[in-house]
Amino acid sequence: MFPALETEIKPETLSDPYEDFMHHHLQYYGYFKGPTCLPSTGHAQIDAVGKDPLMLSSPLLRSRQLLYDELDEVNPRLREPRELFSFFSSRGPLQAPKWPIECEVIKENIHHIEWVPPEPEYFYQPTGDEKEPEIVGEEQGTVVYQLDSVPTEGAYFTSSRIGGKRGIIKELAVTLQGPEDNTLLFESRFESGNLQKAVRVGAYEYELTLRTDLYTDKHTQWFYFRVQNTRKEVTYRFTIVNLLKPKSLYAVGMKPLMYSQLDATTYNVGWRREGREIKYYKNSADDGQQPLFCLTWTVQFPHDQDTCFFAHFYPYTYTDLQCYLLSIANNPIQSQFCKPRALCRSLAGNTVYLLTITNPSRTPQEAAAKKAVVLSARVHPGESNGSWIMRGFLDFILSNSPDAQLLRDIFVFKVIPMLNPDGVIVGNYRCSLAGRDLNRHYKTVLKDSFPCIWYTKNMIKRLLEEREVLLYCDFHGHSRKNNIFLYGCNSNSRKHWLHERVFPLMLSKNAPDKFSFDSCNFKVQKCKEGTGRVVMWRMGVINSYTIESTFGGSTLGSKRDTHFTVEDLKSLGYHVCDTILDFCDPDQTKYTQCLQELKELLQQEIHKKFSNFGQDVDLEASWSDIPLSDIESSTSGSDSSLSDGLPAHLLNIANELNQKMLLKKTKKKRLQTRKQRNEQYQKNYLMRELKLAEDTPTQLSGRNKGTSLEPPLTSLVLPKNKETVQSKKPGFTASCSPKRSTNSGLGPAPDVKANWPRTRYPAPRKERSAVAAVYPSLHIYTYP
Repeated sequence: MFPALETEIKPETLSDPYEDFMHHHLQYYGYFKGPTCLPSTGHAQIDAVGKDPLMLSSPLLRSRQLLYDELDEVNPRLREPRELFSFFSSRGPLQAPKWPIECEVIKENIHHIEWVPPEPEYFYQPTGDEKEPEIVGEEQGTVVYQLDSVPTEGAYFTSSRIGGKRGIIKELAVTLQGPEDNTLLFESRFESGNLQKAVRVGAYEYELTLRTDLYTDKHTQWFYFRVQNTRKEVTYRFTIVNLLKPKSLYAVGMKPLMYSQLDATTYNVGWRREGREIKYYKNSADDGQQPLFCLTWTVQFPHDQDTCFFAHFYPYTYTDLQCYLLSIANNPIQSQFCKPRALCRSLAGNTVYLLTITNPSRTPQEAAAKKAVVLSARVHPGESNGSWIMRGFLDFILSNSPDAQLLRDIFVFKVIPMLNPDGVIVGNYRCSLAGRDLNRHYKTVLKDSFPCIWYTKNMIKRLLEEREVLLYCDFHGHSRKNNIFLYGCNSNSRKHWLHERVFPLMLSKNAPDKFSFDSCNFKVQKCKEGTGRVVMWRMGVINSYTIESTFGGSTLGSKRDTHFTVEDLKSLGYHVCDTILDFCDPDQTKYTQCLQELKELLQQEIHKKFSNFGQDVDLEASWSDIPLSDIESSTSGSDSSLSDGLPAHLLNIANELNQKMLLKKTKKKRLQTRKQRNEQYQKNYLMRELKLAEDTPTQLSGRNKGTSLEPPLTSLVLPKNKETVQSKKPGFTASCSPKRSTNSGLGPAPDVKANWPRTRYPAPRKERSAVAAVYPSLHIYTYP
């Protein structure tokens, strides 16, 4: 590499294969112009050259990525690749989200303040007098907002760009006729927004239609939109008309969220629960497809001419995550033990971030002894409560708390804060841009269609090869049950029997007013085999969980019948850290107590089950031999069949191939008998000869004397019975004369008319009789 060293290197010394390969590689890409190989014995000379400023300034060395140590001395090795690692800069802007090219995006930046209500926000108590407005539709109402850039059914994701659709952004809201016009102005073309259409059906009543997940016709649950031109002290009614789930927390007291821009700027008040006359009911309009459900509520806005937002839950966007990660990267202390990396790029090209959190180890042995903990969130983009739990976890684990420092000393945390950034950006509820639920595809081999899941699984697979993974948690949201709970996996091994239930029981003791152990379920259903928790469990992670947080609130303890705030969810992130310390405490007292309590709870559950069936069981002897899967009921999670299968673009290709194969099968039928095969062979042969004769016509002057005009019996005949197949009577001519004159053709002479009896040559089709008259001397062999 360096000419000054060539005289000191012995020519008989063999070069290191790896060094030789790397030098060839770097020279090919233009980093070095010197010799291509350097023997391994020259490493000492390299160290010497590394400290020689004259050598480092040599024009032969073209790399600008040399590292400097604490004494400003150069270490001759390359920096880490910039594209993969260094993507945050305090001097430059954040990476702008990339949208599918079909989506229109407004230029305004939407930002909300964080705020905790000073008083508990209680559930709505139904009175029984709530109205069920009849759906009028745009036939009798006025459309005041409608997206016209949503992909149609059967479409699939093709490309993306910053800012989405090219061209001028249309004004979708209606034009106000004057200051007295009180029509609300709707908008949802911003990050995580979701509203398809708004129809004004009364002076202060609006019917709202949500947009389904992109490239699907399903999953209408998440909503997030803006209204302007409000009037205070007036009761407005909003009705969402196309929800898909038959059960909802709105039916048991959950309220929508509202945010006032004037309240935020004037009084520092953020998101709060609002709504009266809340009713969740079935849509009476039957479109002949899947049944739809409606959510209606009334509200009074606090100010005139205000800008307000409504949401299903507290939004947490991709930009919010990037701002948070940027603050970590710019923090001189936190950046020492939290390393943001790019795990992969999503389908739209947005970065999927991976955080590695651990304190530096003093020795390699200490580093290798650390166990790993893997946490992830937002695989379902509309479940923003998962991001708030993750935010609380990160706030604590990155703090200077003694417990946080201890956790960083003994664990390596691998954190993926947003698994599905594309879905979060476009406002999907459940799917990625592939039109599929990512939490059903952890077993996939389609890296290009599901990159976020594929790279996550392979990251954990490599991690398992390096160290033990103590815990895997995937944070989700739940729309039909209150409280926080989890789904786990039953262990069939008696060695670890009931051990997978210790962590959730400890978590319920640390957060008794939020976490419900009774709502947990550990049964592994066949339809959930592709979920993250099941796949990681089968890979060897015993404590593999899906933590479900309600969109509503708590029915436990001091927080009974109140909605969760962002602080409640963030506190659960802290409780997860606290429970990890309890779970791994060298003093196993808590662990043993929980295990004993689990056995007692299980005995009670078995006794209850058998009592319901009118049977008796000896709990002292054989209760531990009963499979746990027989005791638990199935989970109440979402039906995986709704979003399972191939991604949208491959599904279209598969459907086209299936249709082609079906047409191909209907056109070609297999010939079953020898007779059918002979007939088909003769027919094909005649058609080829006819085509050949038409392509090369020849005028005939006559025939040789030796040419027989009588055709053989096997020519041009599709035999119907045995008498018509190759007669063996004496004097019968079986074939035409083998010799012809050079000017003879395939057709008969003009002055010769064939007079063959029709009875000897049956021709059921017109083509055969015509061909037989023109070509009497053709001979066709049949199959034996």
